[in-house]
Amino acid sequence: MTEETGLHAGDLPDDLTAAEAGMWQAFRNGSVYDLSSGDRVVDDPHGGHPWGPGRSVRARVVCWLLLDGPPALAGRVPALKLAGVRITGTLDLAGGAVTPYVELRGCRFDEQVLVPEARFTTLRLVDCAVPRLEAARVHTEGDLHLPRCRFQNGVRLTDAHIGTDLLLNQAVVYRDRSGRSIAADGLTVGQDLQAELLESHGELSLRSAKVGVSLSLRGARLANPYARLALNAPQLTVGRTLYLTPAGVGSPLLSGTTPARGTRIQRFECRGGMRLDDGRFGDAVDLERARFTFSDDQELSLRRIQTPELRFLGDRPQRGKVVLSGARIVNLVDHAGSWPEPGNLHMGGFAYESLVPQGPFPLTRRLDWIAAATAEYNPEPYERLAAVLRAAGEDEDAREVLLAKQRRRRETLPLAAKFWGYVQDWTVAYGYRPGRAAVWMAVLWAAGTLAFAHAAHPPMNTGGHPNWSPGLFTLDLLLPVIDLGQVGQWQLRGGWQWLAATMVLLGWILATTVAAGATRLLRRG
Repeated sequence: MTEETGLHAGDLPDDLTAAEAGMWQAFRNGSVYDLSSGDRVVDDPHGGHPWGPGRSVRARVVCWLLLDGPPALAGRVPALKLAGVRITGTLDLAGGAVTPYVELRGCRFDEQVLVPEARFTTLRLVDCAVPRLEAARVHTEGDLHLPRCRFQNGVRLTDAHIGTDLLLNQAVVYRDRSGRSIAADGLTVGQDLQAELLESHGELSLRSAKVGVSLSLRGARLANPYARLALNAPQLTVGRTLYLTPAGVGSPLLSGTTPARGTRIQRFECRGGMRLDDGRFGDAVDLERARFTFSDDQELSLRRIQTPELRFLGDRPQRGKVVLSGARIVNLVDHAGSWPEPGNLHMGGFAYESLVPQGPFPLTRRLDWIAAATAEYNPEPYERLAAVLRAAGEDEDAREVLLAKQRRRRETLPLAAKFWGYVQDWTVAYGYRPGRAAVWMAVLWAAGTLAFAHAAHPPMNTGGHPNWSPGLFTLDLLLPVIDLGQVGQWQLRGGWQWLAATMVLLGWILATTVAAGATRLLRRG
């Protein structure tokens, strides 16, 4: 461009305004060009105070500097560092290769910024007012920083490649015509994506995005009253942890850390559905103190996610659903008050290896947790919980879970099978409490012994018979397989015959339920 205009290297173009000439010289010197007035109200790029020509530069001059600017002064590195500057017109760097360092602080753009398919070393826009950032397939070798910026018509970072960090801390982003606040499908970030205290008004879309280290939405507020999803991030890959946790307010030193006690915090809040289906997270998904506000048709969808740890420690959603179907977790860290009400939790195929409850979570509440996830009988959640408890050495609790499974199954059976189920439950608790069999046997034996002690009992064979023993006679009736040589030796008449038949029947029922329970135990429930 300098050749076309007839300029020699370092010459100052004639058609520049005073503000642009100062920017031109600061660029060659690599210094900050600050047009701020010193009045915080006037200098607020998001406020309504007008910035006149003395603080304005044309976007095409900025593009000229970045794409074909003059050489640096001797011993300096060219860089565009602006503060308190208004950029008029559309900043269009689409497809360009920008070598100089770019940092704009507290600047105001009249029109959208277009950098699709452009290449930067590092690009920093800090506390700037931008109508829209169009940056599909942009490529940076270093960082892309957009903290405290406000975007009135959204940000597009589809298929962008960020070499190191992407910062969106405290940014405020409103939706575009498609309803998205940030469209970042296919985004790749080499290290961290920090969007702490972000305000998103519309759908934040991160479909198939890849983050090399951690993704932090600490203290973010996502709201989308216009559609079902506030965060749409299926097939998201995060090298370490996804943080949907509180953030400290007012201290930049707290970024990326747990706020200290006494620090004012802001929780992560999501007003609208969240979709993280098929996500892969190297360390954890952390939902500590997260707050979700759903309508009846919205949900927190964690279908088929894989992560070593899920920290489900947020507030209980009052409406909507939580879906963990097909998810695979190693450690499930939770507390009883985080899970939704019955009918709003779905866990079909949810696999976890250990439970780490925070606070009281008795087994009865854990069984309620299973019941909340199974509107219709499904053995899988019970068997999974029992296996986890058994692996942790809690055999008694594991048996209680399997007993609860059988009782839940009983409600689905036909009347006859349901009656048989009640018999098994009352007698030996489906085999999970085998000691009951001995108690029932002792009760029946004692009752029979007392009754038959008053029975008339003429012998069947007058030529020879054993001595009459009510206890042995009752025991012979109750044991269907073992013959003690008593039943065939004595004659009973009237009601005593009916009592003897009842004892035989009860003995067979008791033996059958014991056998069924033993078989179930051998199969480990």
